[in-house]
Amino acid sequence: MRHRVAGRKLGRNASHRKAMFRNMATSLISTVRIEEGVKGQPKVAGRIVTTVPKAKELRPIVEKLITMARKALKISEAAAKYGTAAERGSDAWNAWRQSEQGKNWVNSNASALTLRRRAFSELRDTNAVDILFDDLAKRFADRDGGYTRIVRLAAVRLGDAGQQAIIEFCGVRDRVKSRKRSGPVVETAGI
Repeated sequence: MRHRVAGRKLGRNASHRKAMFRNMATSLISTVRIEEGVKGQPKVAGRIVTTVPKAKELRPIVEKLITMARKALKISEAAAKYGTAAERGSDAWNAWRQSEQGKNWVNSNASALTLRRRAFSELRDTNAVDILFDDLAKRFADRDGGYTRIVRLAAVRLGDAGQQAIIEFCGVRDRVKSRKRSGPVVETAGI
C-alpha cells in the first residue's frame, strides 16, 4: 500500500527522476528568453510540452524556485539603499566596499545570495538561474502563487498514446473572461 507516500515514480529510479525534473525545470525557465532567428528556439516563450503526470510533478518544483527568486528580489531591493553607483573595481568602489555602508550592503544581501545558490543547486544552470532571478522574479513580484498552469492537449503522443499537456507560466497569454449576457430585461407593469 502507498499510504502517505507522495509523488509519482514515473517508471524511473530516484536519480533519473531528479535529473529529469531538473532538466525539465531548466528547459521551462530557459524558454522565457527567446532569441529571434536562432535555430531550435521554441515557438512560444515560457512553455514546454510534456505528459500530464510529469507536468503535475514539475509544477511544485518550479513554483518553489520562483518563490525563492521573489524573496531574493525583496531582499535585494531592501539592500539597495546601501549600494553605490561607482564602477566595480574602481577606487571609489573599493573605498565603498571597505566602508561601513559597503559592509551593511554585504550583510543585507547575504540571504539573497544564499537563495540564488540554492536555486543553482536545484537547476545546475547559470543561464536558467539568471532568467529566474532577473526576469521571472520581477514578472511575478505582485503574484502570491499560481505561477504556472497546465493545459491538457487533445492529441495523444504517437507511439504510446500518452496524454500530453502544456505547462506554461501565467500572466502573458491569459484569457480574459467575458461577462455572460443575460437575456433581455422584460419589464412587467402592474403584475
